[in-house]
Amino acid sequence: MITIKDVFEDYRQQINGVYDINETEAITLLVIAEVTGMSRASVKAFPERALTTDHSDRLKSILAELKTGKPIQYILGTTEFYGLPFKVNPYVLIPRPETEELVEWVISGERLKAKGERFSLLDIGTGSGCIAISLKKNLADAEVSAMDISEGALQTAKENALLNEVEVNFIEADILNMEPSNGSTKYDIIVSNPPYVTLNDKKQMHSNVTDFEPHTALFVPEYDPLIFYRAIADYALNNLIANGLLYFEINENLGKETVELLYDKGFKNIELRKDMSGRDRMVKAQR
Repeated sequence: MITIKDVFEDYRQQINGVYDINETEAITLLVIAEVTGMSRASVKAFPERALTTDHSDRLKSILAELKTGKPIQYILGTTEFYGLPFKVNPYVLIPRPETEELVEWVISGERLKAKGERFSLLDIGTGSGCIAISLKKNLADAEVSAMDISEGALQTAKENALLNEVEVNFIEADILNMEPSNGSTKYDIIVSNPPYVTLNDKKQMHSNVTDFEPHTALFVPEYDPLIFYRAIADYALNNLIANGLLYFEINENLGKETVELLYDKGFKNIELRKDMSGRDRMVKAQR
C-alpha cells in the first residue's frame, strides 16, 4: 500500500519537468484531496496514511495524463471560480484568478447602487460562463445574457448555469460578424474577456495552455491584436444605454492602446486598472 507521502514523492519526480516545484506541490495536494475525498488540511496532516488500491490506481492514471502537459482542470473536469464550481473541458478556457478581479470590479460597482432596481448585463465571449454566472449569482437584480461563437462552449456554460442554479440567457453569435443592430436591445453593462494573446505572447506561454486550451478563445492576429476590442466597442456603442458601462479584461502589454481605442470611439471616464500583480489587466469605460 502506498502512502500520501509516497504520492507526493512520485508526483514530484514525474512532473517536475512540466511544472515548477510549487505548482507540483499544489497540484498533488489538489489531486489527492479530490480522489480520496479528504480535506487538503487532512492530506497535509497525515502524510503516512495508506491509500486504497482504487485511490492508488486513480492517482497513477491522473499522473500519466499530467505528464503529457494536460491541465489538471481538464483531467478532473472541474475547477473553482469566484467561490463557485465550474465544469471545464477543451471547448472552454480554464478560468483565471485575474478574471475573478474583473468580476469583483463589476460587483463592487453595482453594490453601491440602489437595491431592487433591475438592470441588464451582457457577457461577450462567455466560454465556460464563469463571468456571467458569477455575476448573476452575486447580483440578484441583474438580467444576465451571455454570448459565444462556440456551440460546445455554450453547452458547457448552460450546464454550469444549472450547476450553480442561476438563470442566464445564452446567445450563439460571432461578435466579429454581427448583423448591424438597430439598438433595440439595450444593456446597462457589457463585460468581456475576449481573445487577446498575440503570436509573440504565445512564445512565453506554457505548453499546457497552448497545446490544450481552445485557440479561438486565446489568439489574435499579430497585425491586429485589438480586433475583438474594436468589434465589442462598436457593438457597445449601439447596445449600451446612455452612460452604460463597458468592462474589459485586457492584454497587459496593450493597456495604453486599448484606452486610446476606447477614447477614439467616444467613450468617457475610461479607467485602466492593474491586477494584484501590478499588471495592466482591466479597463472600464462609460458610453
